[in-house]
Amino acid sequence: MSLRLHSVRRDTLRRWRVSILTRESRELAPWNSWSRPQSTTATTPRKTIFSGIQPTGVPHLGNYLGALRQWVDLQDDAAPNTTLIYSLVDLHAITVRQDPKQLRQWKKESLAMLLAIGLDPNKSIIFHQSDVPAHSELMWILSCQASTGYLGRMTQWKDKTANEKDSSEKLKLGLFSYPVLQAADVLVHRATHVPVGHDQAQHLEFAREVANGFNHTFGTDVLIPPETLISPAKRVMSLADPLAKMSKSHPNPKSRILLTDSDEVIRSKVKAAVTDSNDGITYDPQRRPGVSNLIDILYHADSRSAYSSQEELAGDLAGMSMRALKDRVADTVESTVKHIRASYENMLHDSSHLDEVAAQGAERAAKSAAVTMKAVKNAVGLA
Repeated sequence: MSLRLHSVRRDTLRRWRVSILTRESRELAPWNSWSRPQSTTATTPRKTIFSGIQPTGVPHLGNYLGALRQWVDLQDDAAPNTTLIYSLVDLHAITVRQDPKQLRQWKKESLAMLLAIGLDPNKSIIFHQSDVPAHSELMWILSCQASTGYLGRMTQWKDKTANEKDSSEKLKLGLFSYPVLQAADVLVHRATHVPVGHDQAQHLEFAREVANGFNHTFGTDVLIPPETLISPAKRVMSLADPLAKMSKSHPNPKSRILLTDSDEVIRSKVKAAVTDSNDGITYDPQRRPGVSNLIDILYHADSRSAYSSQEELAGDLAGMSMRALKDRVADTVESTVKHIRASYENMLHDSSHLDEVAAQGAERAAKSAAVTMKAVKNAVGLA
């Protein structure tokens, strides 16, 4: 079966501005430039890119435009000496209680979706996190070095504790310590670069701190502090509440567009999107968040767009009615999703192929992790 059922946009990286932060940097800057990979020479450093996503249901449009499409672009434009590792981080998913049957189904669906969007197991290592025990093993070793004070200052943990009336009863150790597992995910494969959104930048900074702390404590350079790849692309916001990020957890199903939604469902959701009663089309996220969100979606989803910015696109749409704008957004999203949806259906019904991809990915990931674990155990004195 061909894994390239979905034709992936090749000009996405042309629009991005990229800046890779050095390991010593503590400032998170937007991307400034991107160069297509040049021919590899003996002096070209090895690059390993790692990223993960939780298998918690079918991804929505925001997941795709914000991260998943970037995974495919990185894969298809990678230099020959680049290793790409993409993980379905199911151990992270159980920081909240999951129905076992549902989680098994989500894992299958998530793997099918990664293949449907264009990830190729012949080019990238694709695996379930729990299939590679080294992730958990390194997490424990790093936990013995990690600062609880640092973990307690993590933004997401502080947000969780602030929202919980009875934190001692409801908040679990796994939620507190999962940044250590995130660090292990990256460090066990000696990742040199990790693409993240701004909301995850603090966790990658923690991974660098853990790596540097381990190396200093044991007088070694076993762990590689990863560099950060941050996409400047705006987050896709909720169609029902344009001040909130598009999310699978929002109670209103019309707030998000799933990559499996039919054309009719997509059109219905876009038609119901919250906008405003002002005349004309302008790009103003502060004063017109709903309209601006639709322009963002149109700008990022349109693979044929020649516009350099959302403002330029909005200027071309200035005389358009709100109904016409929504129709255009719906048309563009349908065009983006239809090939993914068709490929996903084919993948999902080929269980033996999914099992084979998962097994091969786990084997390759285990070999990658084993190199690190041998050195780590030797440094600590476990071997």
